[in-house]
Amino acid sequence: QGQLVESGGGLVQPGGSLRLSCKAPRMITSVFNPNQMAWYRQAPGKERELVASITSNTDRNYADSVKDRFTISRDNSRKTVYLQMSNLKSDDTGVYYCNALTSSRQPKYNWGQGTQVTVFS
Repeated sequence: QGQLVESGGGLVQPGGSLRLSCKAPRMITSVFNPNQMAWYRQAPGKERELVASITSNTDRNYADSVKDRFTISRDNSRKTVYLQMSNLKSDDTGVYYCNALTSSRQPKYNWGQGTQVTVFS
């Protein structure tokens, strides 16, 4: 099992909602809490892209494509990061991954398995 474990993906119709979870079972709290955490996604045939990030102080950033539709949050007591996705579109289809970010906003750890989100009509 890697550092980060994603779950919560599934099949959903356009306009629907999903909540993704990312847990860090092997990471001690003192390491998890200061980390800036992020959600990425990789659509079929495309490169992985950063969609949302949250700092230890809960400052959030979003890609323009998901702004006002996705919300990233974290629960440090559970060492978990969430991505609430609403008003889903077919372009949101892909495998979603989480990771921590370095100070230069690069992924810090090895990638996990990700969780598949498929938006279909």
